[in-house]
Amino acid sequence: HVPLKLNTLVPNPGAVSQKRRVGRGIGSGRGKTSKRGNKGTRARQGGSVPLGFEGGQTPLHRRLPKRGFKNGADTSFDIVSIDKVFEYVAMGRLRVPVPEPGAPPRMLTMKDLQDAGVIGRIKFGLKLVGGRRQTADGDAPMARAVPESAYAAPLHLEVSGASAGAIAAVEARGGTVTCAHFNRLALRALLKPHKFAPGLLPRRARPPPRLMARFLSGDKRGYLSPEVQLRNLRLFGRVTSEVRPEGEDEEQE
Repeated sequence: HVPLKLNTLVPNPGAVSQKRRVGRGIGSGRGKTSKRGNKGTRARQGGSVPLGFEGGQTPLHRRLPKRGFKNGADTSFDIVSIDKVFEYVAMGRLRVPVPEPGAPPRMLTMKDLQDAGVIGRIKFGLKLVGGRRQTADGDAPMARAVPESAYAAPLHLEVSGASAGAIAAVEARGGTVTCAHFNRLALRALLKPHKFAPGLLPRRARPPPRLMARFLSGDKRGYLSPEVQLRNLRLFGRVTSEVRPEGEDEEQE
């Protein structure tokens, strides 16, 4: 037993290994060629070859044919079912905002759905699709028991796109669906507002010409259609959920 003192502090046996010294005589077993053999690529300094190198012949990853295709210009939306939205409302994970007396209701945005866990990562936008258990007349036999209080407050959703079945299921319960355009910067400002300076969120861009017809369509609940704009101005006091600086009039899109 060695008393614990500053001059007796040593590492545990086997904790520290000595450096292997090569090229110091053949008696060490690592002398002369330093266990590299005679000549050759691997005997030289920096003689390692990259992984997959087969000596100059066509490597395996080039002999096999290519399969599949990944479209680099793909901007398709992430999909969420209206069944899942109603189930999260029933579980209490997605809270429907209840307006104060005399105040207009608030739209549920894609950030609200993401914060509640309805959808995970949103890359280019979110599309709402009709579920198997939702019908336009409001009859919805869910997989789990859903209390009637889950449908007491109507849902007012703002997403990138929505199918006809999803629109019918939401509007059958007194809710609304607004399909708005979000470019990459606007989507980042919506989902991660803390990444921007306070009060300096970028304005949303107009949709490009190739997408203009989609957001001008009232059947698809595009936010540029006159009927959707009039409806939202009457219900919410604004066309979209975008918060604009005070004193700036809401531009009629």
